[in-house]
Amino acid sequence: MNADDGPAIEFRDVSYEIGKGREILRGLNLIVQRGETLILLGRSGSGKTTSLKLINRLLTPSAGEILVDGKPNHDWDVIRLRRMIGYVIQEIGLFPHFHVERNIATVPRIENWPAEKIRKRVDELMELVGLDRQLASRYPRELSGGQRQRVGVARALAADPPIVLMDEPFGALDPITRVELRREFQALQRRLRKTVVFVTHDLREALLLGTRIALMEAGRLVTVLSPQEFLQSREPSVAAYVDAFGTDLNCTRGSP
Repeated sequence: MNADDGPAIEFRDVSYEIGKGREILRGLNLIVQRGETLILLGRSGSGKTTSLKLINRLLTPSAGEILVDGKPNHDWDVIRLRRMIGYVIQEIGLFPHFHVERNIATVPRIENWPAEKIRKRVDELMELVGLDRQLASRYPRELSGGQRQRVGVARALAADPPIVLMDEPFGALDPITRVELRREFQALQRRLRKTVVFVTHDLREALLLGTRIALMEAGRLVTVLSPQEFLQSREPSVAAYVDAFGTDLNCTRGSP
């Protein structure tokens, strides 16, 4: 990815329809800056996951275009595009017949990295995401939910992609594990400074992890604000979201 000052990702008047007239996303204009964690926040059905999938061409827009590194994503070779974008989902998507080490090494193996380089990268990533090296030979079914999610994050980072897409990555975990992984994500992002687009419906998660928060509603972008601006906003949709989460939403950036 070019090391200039342009956006990492840009949506230009992007819409997405299913069938005739069923609009999931409408007229989305949004910029994701390099090195930031942009949160896509909203209820189910607001267009968050659709927006995410449009970035790496799992979906194709009905209108408009998405630029990645200043280039329309439909002009990228799709394999090249997806290998420069890590992808982490709630259900993790690990290969059940691969042990942990091989799951993490999936993309480096496809890229024909030397065996020793792969081994060193797996060791580095397991330490980075808080996985004991002794787990390397275990299969996904032998891991806890939190461990599987850590493997998913490590796999997404394996080839050092400049962009990472995260779709409710902690949503299926128990509250304690979720807090732990939020904290680890914060530390990881401070160290790596990836460009992250992070989907959640959880406002507390958005306030803790996001550089900026893009609120979506019924397929439209309502507003994009910093966490502090979000808490103070009088925009009706923002205020309603804050009210729905109660009175304990202090923007304590270091406290998951």
